[in-house]
Order: sequence, then C-alpha cells, then structure tokens
Amino acid sequence: MRVTVEIRSWSAAIEEERTIAAFRPDALTTDARTGRYGRSPAPADRPRQRERTAGWTGSGRQTSVSLAPALWLAAGALVLFLVAPMFALIWRAAEDADALDRRTTETLRQALRLSFTTSLTTLAIVLVLGTPLAYVLARGRVPARQLIETIVDLPMVLPPAVAGIALLMAFGRRGLVGGQLDAFGITVGFTTAAVVMAQVFVAVPYYVRAARAGFARVERELEDAAADLGARPGAVFRTVTLPLVLPNLAAGAVLAWARALGEFGATIMFAGNIAGRTQTMPLAIYGRYEAGDLDTALILSVVLLAAAMMVLLAVRAVGGRSGDFA
Repeated sequence: MRVTVEIRSWSAAIEEERTIAAFRPDALTTDARTGRYGRSPAPADRPRQRERTAGWTGSGRQTSVSLAPALWLAAGALVLFLVAPMFALIWRAAEDADALDRRTTETLRQALRLSFTTSLTTLAIVLVLGTPLAYVLARGRVPARQLIETIVDLPMVLPPAVAGIALLMAFGRRGLVGGQLDAFGITVGFTTAAVVMAQVFVAVPYYVRAARAGFARVERELEDAAADLGARPGAVFRTVTLPLVLPNLAAGAVLAWARALGEFGATIMFAGNIAGRTQTMPLAIYGRYEAGDLDTALILSVVLLAAAMMVLLAVRAVGGRSGDFA
C-alpha cells in the first residue's frame, strides 16, 4: 500500500512538472524514463502542446493579445455609458445653480434632515438585530438554513413596489398586523415609522450578507485557543472574533445605510410622500420633478450623487484594509 501511494505521488509530481514545462521551456523537470532531474529538452511536439493549452493560438501567441482592442473598446463604451448620465446631471445642475432660492433650500433642508434621521435609525436597528442573525447563520446549526437565507436575501431582488405593497398589507390599517394595532389606536402606515420600516426591510440583506461572510471566515482554532486560556465566551467574542470581523461589519453597515438613504419605491407605497414627515430625499426629487420644478430636482439629485460617491469611497477604504468589498 505504501509503495502504491508513493508511486501515485511520484506520477502526480511528474505530471505537474510537465504542465510547467509546457509554458516554461527552461523549467527544471524530471525525465519520466530516466528519473533524472534537470532542464527539460524542447520536445518536438511542444507547439502542438501549446495549441491544446487554453489561452494559446496556433501561432504560439496568447489570444488576449489579438482580442485586446475589442476588449478595450467594449470596456470603454460601457464606462462612457455610465459616466455620461452623471456628468450630464452635474453639468446641468451647475448651469441652474442660481435657481437655489428659499423654497428650494427649505425643501432640501427638510428632506435631508428626515433622510439622515430615518437612515441612521435604520442603521442602528440593522446593527442590533442583524448582527445576531448573521452570527447564527454563520455558526449555528439552524434548521431550514437555506430557507432563512433565501428570505433574508429576498428584498435584494424584490421590486421595491412589491416590497411596499407587502409592508402595507402587513402593517397598514387593514393589514394583518396593522389591523390589530389600529384597534389600540396605533397607526403605522404613512408615518415616519413607516419610512424606517421600509428602509429596514430593504437594507437588512446588505448588512447580514457581509456580516455572515465575515463570521464564517473566522478560524475556530483562534477562538478555541482563547477559550483554552480561560477566556469566557463574551470575552472571546470581544477580543478575538469581533476585531477579525469588524471590517466586514463596517462595510456591510455602510452599504446598508446607503441603501436606506436611497430607498424610494417601498417608502412611497407604504409611507407616502408627505413633506416634513415621510418625504425623504428620493421622494423630494420625485415630487419636485412631478411638479415641474426641474431645477430643484437637479440640485437634490446632485446632493444624493455626492453622498453616494462618499459611501462608495468609504466602502473601498474599508475593503482595502480588510481585503473584501474592494
């Protein structure tokens, strides 16, 4: 048995060296017939070997060289397509900068204040409730894990209008839960609380997915070593697990906050578009555009664009330190 294992290992090593020799003619390899180790002679069938190797053409050149112009053209066209709307938005808003009057300033102030208040509240809820859920999904033996993960990820692909209708059917005055609350004089729909609930519904997956991936990558041996040294479970989590997973938590939190800040469809269906109470920045843009006030809509849009850029830069900075989300 031992001889058989050694022969198989030796054969595998020879095959690996042959693969290396196909790309590096001067590589040190082992001759299968003599067993000698040294520089392999250039076999006569090496060009044919190159033809069979992925990424090589009959002339011995890599296919990426001949496809490079086409690849650059396709990539450049897509980048220009993405840049053009953002550039046009900034350019048009700069032209209409003199339209910033008192009414526009008041609309911007109210929408910004409500957006930041509700999105930060949403972030706090997502952190408090999403972290335990991510930890349980990553570490615990959860019955129907696939089903729970599908339910958690569903708001990412669910159309926002469908999410809004679903929230309304559950927590509206005639909803499954909202009807019971209305009997006690508690109204949820078309209030600021409804804005927060809509934002939580759509933002949770972004944080839970990032946190779950971070917890799953923490090596159990490190935690076991700390426990063997006498650390309690809470101390192990604070001193070992949390520092390792913190970059993932931070990146997920930023993405969840950005998703909450830009939420529109579920909010307008479940909370309405009431100035000063449920009108966040995206809803204010929609309202000003529908009212024919394009100048105010442009200014609000540029503010949200700047906020989105800052969020992405923050995610890249966090991802650069953690090696993820970069």
